[in-house]
Amino acid sequence: MQCCPKTCRTSPGLPTRFAFRPHGECRLPRMNSRSDSRNPDFQDPTYAPPHGQPVVPPQQGGHGGRPEAPYRPRRRRGRTVKRVLVTLVVVLLVASVATYFWADSKLRKEVDLSQVIDRPEAGDGTNYLIVGSDSREGMSDQQKKDLHTGSADGKRTDSMMILHDGASGPTLISLPRDSNVTIPKFRGSESGEVKGPLGDNKLNAAYSIDGPQLLVRTVEANTGLHIDHYAEIGFSGFAGIVDAIGGVEMNLDKGFKDKQAGADFEAGQQTMNGQQALAFVRSRHAFAASDLDRTKNQQKFLSSLAGQTATPSTLLNPFTLYPTMGAGLDTLIVDKDMNPYLLAKMFFAMKDVTSNGGKSLNMPTSGSVGGNLQWDQAKLKQLVQQLKNDEPVTVSDSP
Repeated sequence: MQCCPKTCRTSPGLPTRFAFRPHGECRLPRMNSRSDSRNPDFQDPTYAPPHGQPVVPPQQGGHGGRPEAPYRPRRRRGRTVKRVLVTLVVVLLVASVATYFWADSKLRKEVDLSQVIDRPEAGDGTNYLIVGSDSREGMSDQQKKDLHTGSADGKRTDSMMILHDGASGPTLISLPRDSNVTIPKFRGSESGEVKGPLGDNKLNAAYSIDGPQLLVRTVEANTGLHIDHYAEIGFSGFAGIVDAIGGVEMNLDKGFKDKQAGADFEAGQQTMNGQQALAFVRSRHAFAASDLDRTKNQQKFLSSLAGQTATPSTLLNPFTLYPTMGAGLDTLIVDKDMNPYLLAKMFFAMKDVTSNGGKSLNMPTSGSVGGNLQWDQAKLKQLVQQLKNDEPVTVSDSP
């Protein structure tokens, strides 16, 4: 194209829209090689059509007439955070599943409640029979000496509690081991033969005669309450849990000593290690009410233990969580239907016993028979009825 002083002439082959114009109006379109080569309909925004022809609005660059979106940098930081979060969730999920199966593999599911005969109907909520035994299994001679456990063969029940977990909140009921009960007929845990009844005896005698299954059978027969699950822990496991969490904070109203249990406590706030904790829950000779006062201390301590264990500093710290779980699971004996989920529910229900929605009490008594505590039958009936219906417990253990 050549531009003369007066007119603008086009070279042959150019579109007619670039026809002759006065020199002052000679404007050449700004060529964009990328846009023009791919868009044959490209129009110069400065172009004025001949008289009588419609004005066609210019196309904003884009292939096929489509507008081009403004350039935005990739949000690499957002994608990185998202990937980190997804990875974290996957790791936590895998760790949780692995922990569940690890814990389940360590549970000693040795108690078969399906072998218990003549069982009462189940009510609302869940009932756990929690037993602390004086088992010295796995303990060295030095440990037995340090923990003041003695060296008796076999094992006996050192504490027994019913934990009811339901809609009206948890209720923890201690069963004094010197309770006067009737040992009914039962199926032998080893022979499978039906035996008994064996008549009146101490409650802990049922465990000594035929172990956990007869104990469950005796508790059910004398209360009318269906036991859903059984959990038993020995001396070393109990002390190990306390040591694994770094001790348990307790505030004692008064100090006491019990040489047989190895207890020597002063009044006030203190942190008990495993050895001291075991001495605390086993002491009974230092109290006027003996076993009844001991069960109150056991309830108080177990609620504190559960409350201090179920904290983020323990549950979210693998260096504390796994030693704590390992110490308990090593000596824990449960029924065949128990699993880590149900065990956790039992644990958190025990933690909530001291809250506004929970309650703890001894089995109500009304004197003694032959030196053994006699249960108050009227209060017992009311208590069991409230538990079966999952109602708030109003029964008191005071005389």
